[in-house]
Amino acid sequence: MLPTAFLFPGQGSQELNMGRDVAEAQSAAMDLWLLAEKCSGLKLREIYWGAPDAAPAPEMSDTRALQPALTVVNVSLWLAAKGKAQAMSVVGAAGHSLGEFAALCAAGVLSVEDVVKAVCERGKLMADAGSPSGPSGHGMAAVVKLPLETVEAIVAKAAGQSGAFLRIANHNSPAQFVISGEKPALDAASALVKEAKGRAVPLAVSGAFHSPLMSEPANAFAKVLDSLAWRPAAFPVYMNVTGQAETDPGVLKALLTAQMTSSVLWTVTMRGLYAAGARRFVELGPKSVLAKLALQNLEGKDDIIAQAAGNMDAVADI
Repeated sequence: MLPTAFLFPGQGSQELNMGRDVAEAQSAAMDLWLLAEKCSGLKLREIYWGAPDAAPAPEMSDTRALQPALTVVNVSLWLAAKGKAQAMSVVGAAGHSLGEFAALCAAGVLSVEDVVKAVCERGKLMADAGSPSGPSGHGMAAVVKLPLETVEAIVAKAAGQSGAFLRIANHNSPAQFVISGEKPALDAASALVKEAKGRAVPLAVSGAFHSPLMSEPANAFAKVLDSLAWRPAAFPVYMNVTGQAETDPGVLKALLTAQMTSSVLWTVTMRGLYAAGARRFVELGPKSVLAKLALQNLEGKDDIIAQAAGNMDAVADI
């Protein structure tokens, strides 16, 4: 069996009826939904579960609901796959932004209960931080079809022209980035991206995530992380802030504490997992975002398999 890495997605991977078949098949997964509803004070199943032809509820993108709901799905899929994983050669795990909590849970660093508690608070803090209204607002935009050097130059130029803050928040692949900052700089960068024949897509988020503009909620969230019980990882977790493998609970805690204001180094993470021997990348989450990014980040490698397991049938096939 190929050495395997488990990947857990973050915000943007939510979809209607996510995790429903797992919860209806396994009582432990349903208990997680109940725990998250109690912790968040929200009727998460009403928000995310509906008729197959129903239109997605607007609340599905609300970070207060999204963070606990998506984490429950990620963790539920891990619990469904855990028995099979124990027979595999697990190189490590990684989670994209919010998904990092599920990765730490899978590695035994944090308990399921602590993870649910943490993401409920994280969602509230990030939503409450919000963004100033009007031209001084904060936000994020995806930038595609341009290489890193071009995006770095655009970010520097847009910040200089506007006098506003801007940074690359997500290094998702060699041609996919997310920029985060103040609206005047975002607007300037979007124009420059168009000039460079790239594409900039505004994201429906409540603030400039993964930037110093999130310092206030990050400081409050650090106290939440201090209250959790941290244990050594059963296998390495590749952390967003460095893209490097860690097992020490103190280091993992410090890096997760820094995550909200730091960039997500996903390309470094994928290449690090490959260098460590991972040849199969299994995404445990509703969609296949990270499985596709694995192929993009490891383009030219013909010895890898990337697959997504978002339901019970797919878990059975890993």
